Amino acid sequence: MIILAIETSCDETAVAVMRNGREQLSSELFSQADMHAMYGGVVPEIASRNHVAVIGRLMEVALKNADVKKSDIDAIAVTCAPGLIGALLVGVNFAKGLALALGKPLIPVHHIRGHIAANYIAYPELEPPFLCVIVSGGNSLIADVKGYTDIAIVGRSRDDAAGECFDKVARILGLGYPGGPALDKLAQTGDDTAFSLPRPIINEAPFDMSFSGLKTAVVNIVHNAEQKGEHIDTPSLAASFSRTVSDILVPRVIDAAKQLDRDKIAIAGGVAANSRIRADFLAAAEAENRTLFIPPLKLCGDNAAMIGCQGYYEYKAGVTATMSLDARATMDTDEEF
Repeated sequence: MIILAIETSCDETAVAVMRNGREQLSSELFSQADMHAMYGGVVPEIASRNHVAVIGRLMEVALKNADVKKSDIDAIAVTCAPGLIGALLVGVNFAKGLALALGKPLIPVHHIRGHIAANYIAYPELEPPFLCVIVSGGNSLIADVKGYTDIAIVGRSRDDAAGECFDKVARILGLGYPGGPALDKLAQTGDDTAFSLPRPIINEAPFDMSFSGLKTAVVNIVHNAEQKGEHIDTPSLAASFSRTVSDILVPRVIDAAKQLDRDKIAIAGGVAANSRIRADFLAAAEAENRTLFIPPLKLCGDNAAMIGCQGYYEYKAGVTATMSLDARATMDTDEEF
């Protein structure tokens, strides 16, 4: 089965051609990072307009590189939620028009389910059940993946997402946008014990997380130093911040794996590219005799291959949409479109 997949949930336009879920025939990406860098973050209107400008041409490139004709496509998969509503609408309406013109099924895909599915592409042997932690710019979740389409959220951030904190801390340190890679590089030269930062615990929900206090603490350290004219060891602050995020994430995921009796743990989302978090998860999984799955860096960020992969399993489960399908800025992973 050949699926054309479309992803436009934020500032990256992506189109992929997938065969039978896990075989990637082509995966194309147009990044807008340079366009948004001058603003220090994503401007929704600019993102939407650029999706409109490139999505048609990007589809043609994906089809050409996959050596596939439009007539060979069996279904169209598209990210419908969650994300920036204007950006999502571009992809959803393009997919609806294409499905209608070709007379092919339309498959709605939840963005978070897509991030989980990135691991299926990287690891052909991976099958549910397993535990997955999704850490991205908009979400920080711990999911119990009972089946390809049976996913239960067992922990989540009560406020900011980890990726959002990385970008905002990088901005306050003068590292620009996107801040995650630059902060990761800076942290590798610092002392991760130099700054004491908060690690909140939510007693009534031990797998839930909170990152807003951590972000505020770093902002206050920087502002106080600036007001006093004091020097800040920015590599060590970056290293201490990265360590703290990891300390918030890793023990909760390991504890959840123990409680749910999952011997396989997967990581997904853009923050999964962070070297400190990857290393700490590897060490913790080895210590607990659990198998860890981490997708390669190109599959950690937003991409259409993961949407096509999850779309395949959604289709096998009988999930399709009509032309009344709409985009949604927020949506739980277990809701129906």
